[in-house]
Amino acid sequence: MSKLDKDEKDLLDSFENNEWQSVADVSRLAQIRGYAKATLAKDKKITLRLSSLDLEAIQTRAIEEGIPYQTLISSILHKFVTGRLVESQD
Repeated sequence: MSKLDKDEKDLLDSFENNEWQSVADVSRLAQIRGYAKATLAKDKKITLRLSSLDLEAIQTRAIEEGIPYQTLISSILHKFVTGRLVESQD
């Protein structure tokens, strides 16, 4: 498992101790599904030029993650535009 910070560890412990209860109702679940569908919809195609070294590194990382490299690129871009892409503290 990857390294977890204190908040992440607390959340995981809480979840594993069955301290969480679902509060979602049918309309809320439908709303969330709609958001997810809109977020994951891939309705545009782009052409992107990368250096061969960068592409090879992305393909290697995708193999490590067990996902197609195009999916990895899409995920990275989505995290960047939503402000959830953070720099590593290593």
